[in-house]
Amino acid sequence: MGSRRVWGLRNCVVGGITTIGFWFLGAAGTVSAQSDSSQQPFSIAGHVVSPGTTATLKLLDSNSFDAAELSMPLLVAHGAMPGPVLCLTGGIHGDEINGVEVARRAFAQTDASTLKGTLVVAPLINHEGFRSGSRYMPDRRDLNRYFPGHASSSVADYVASNLFETVIANCDALIDLHTASFKRANQPQIRVDAASAESFAMARHFAQAIIVVGKGPQGSLRRAAVAAGIPAIIYEAGGPLRFEPEFIEPGVAGVVSVMRYLDMLDGEPVTIAEDRIFRDATWLRVPNGIGGGFFFPTVPLGAKVSKDEYIGQVVSPTTNISTEVHADRDGEVIGAAFAQPVLTGYALFHIGVGGAAAGPVDKEEAKAVADDDDLSH
Repeated sequence: MGSRRVWGLRNCVVGGITTIGFWFLGAAGTVSAQSDSSQQPFSIAGHVVSPGTTATLKLLDSNSFDAAELSMPLLVAHGAMPGPVLCLTGGIHGDEINGVEVARRAFAQTDASTLKGTLVVAPLINHEGFRSGSRYMPDRRDLNRYFPGHASSSVADYVASNLFETVIANCDALIDLHTASFKRANQPQIRVDAASAESFAMARHFAQAIIVVGKGPQGSLRRAAVAAGIPAIIYEAGGPLRFEPEFIEPGVAGVVSVMRYLDMLDGEPVTIAEDRIFRDATWLRVPNGIGGGFFFPTVPLGAKVSKDEYIGQVVSPTTNISTEVHADRDGEVIGAAFAQPVLTGYALFHIGVGGAAAGPVDKEEAKAVADDDDLSH
């Protein structure tokens, strides 16, 4: 992957980690002062972008049959002043379109002439999935289980490898943009591996979201990025196949806050409060024995619920017998299924426990949200 700078900024203490000043971590692991030299041109995907300018490029721009429907846009705002390279990725799942719009808006409002560092945006990675409304790649694989990829394997591997080597390897930090999937919605939330101090610090400065602690599934982009030494977080908000301004706007505000934290933009970042960190969360599912039915929730996203509280029902369409759904803990609804027909085992409510009730950050993350990994990012 070659040498890469990891930037840290500001005097702050987050999760017991202190970051002081403006520094970069070189390939050898030594800390050096940032030089006063003027900004240099930025090279990516075979193109060179001048300081203080923006560029619209293409990734996977080839004449092969595979690449014909896989070409994706790559947007670059190269600041007039030195700073970190922040990458935004959206549309890894083609049906998760809120993230695509967050990426578009964040880039559109970035002024390269006043930017410190570089913003690289791949807003529409699964281009064909986006056009067809499918979560998956044309080869019916979930792209977010194939990173960092292998260029000589499947189409999903090919795309993952190309994206990782061409774009992600140039990042000093990464924000991957998602929604819930499969007819569910997520409360605006940041997913982060708390064992990665820089990732956790980014998460704490995303402004308008909660934080859900977990490593992420094997093969996911953010897990592969963290393994490669690149701080990475995921923003999850809303549901699939729709643009939802109430979830898009907090996403853009969060990206701006992180850019301020990284000192790419002027202004103070917003810190997420300690009691909005969720380290324990599980899905409440359709119980065995009732045979599924029609699901009707009675509480919204973000609702605070008490153990044994009535929060929905599943009605049999053949017998008209209604089975009440009750909260299995005191907590908050951070994800939920839409009203719909459901089968036994279907995930209905994601109930999280935040703040002191969830306990301290544990590097082993024994209570991470592993059972949620396949339901969203």
